[in-house]
Amino acid sequence: MQKKYLKILNIVQEEIEYVLKQMSQGVEVQEPLKSKLFALLNAPSKHIRPLVSILYLKAIGENIDEKQILYQSAIELVHNASLIHDDVIDESPIRRNEQTLNNAFGNKLAVISGDFLLSAALDKVIKIGEINLIKMFSDTLEIMSTGEIVQHFNRFKIPSIDEYINKSAQKTAKLFETALCGSLLIAKSNRKGLEFARNFGIAFQIRDDLINCKTTNSDIKEGVYNAPVIFSGGTEISSDAIEKTNILLNNYINNALECLNDISENKYKLALIELLELMRDE
Repeated sequence: MQKKYLKILNIVQEEIEYVLKQMSQGVEVQEPLKSKLFALLNAPSKHIRPLVSILYLKAIGENIDEKQILYQSAIELVHNASLIHDDVIDESPIRRNEQTLNNAFGNKLAVISGDFLLSAALDKVIKIGEINLIKMFSDTLEIMSTGEIVQHFNRFKIPSIDEYINKSAQKTAKLFETALCGSLLIAKSNRKGLEFARNFGIAFQIRDDLINCKTTNSDIKEGVYNAPVIFSGGTEISSDAIEKTNILLNNYINNALECLNDISENKYKLALIELLELMRDE
């Protein structure tokens, strides 16, 4: 799977490298925090949000200009800030084979570092000069935070499947939506990418939950009950629950694929299709 993903990433590798370079610009803090922060930002990562957005834009014939690169770098900074905050919450010592900031410097400085990245991201969005984009961006931060708050207060409670999907939409899919819809706004495109991004983001979260269930089971240990637990009716995960979760995953993948039907055939659309097919549980 890794080789297939890298092959897709390679299609827009130049643009992704520009995004990574732009991420670090303006992120100036005191050493030794700066070096540690940069190590985390530059550690190997999927860069899935800019990848999906750039592939979609190129699939519909839009150019990737400096504003698009600036915006996607802001999206990546938000994602990384959320990971830093997650590491504090989860008391994680390692992230992407790097020591986490909370492990290196303590929770207080780690939280401040995450907040600093959010401020750097907002500064990049402001430079683009689209007032509607700033509103979209701020709304997204609020919705993502709301999803985390809901998850906290519902720990060790089995939600309904609708509640689970809504949480996934808030915590994960919303940033996919903002990454793509913001880029379409910058491009002045009349293409509607919201439904595609939402279905992609929810599928991405369901797959992540399936992997967690089959590996570390850390979500269950922390009282975060996702689709496999919901379908099992308890923390003893049944094979039937796994199958039902796979069906749920495939439904959202298929929904996202349908959103691509009105795009003309080209290598970028095919790459998006391949990316979606990679998310089907193996």
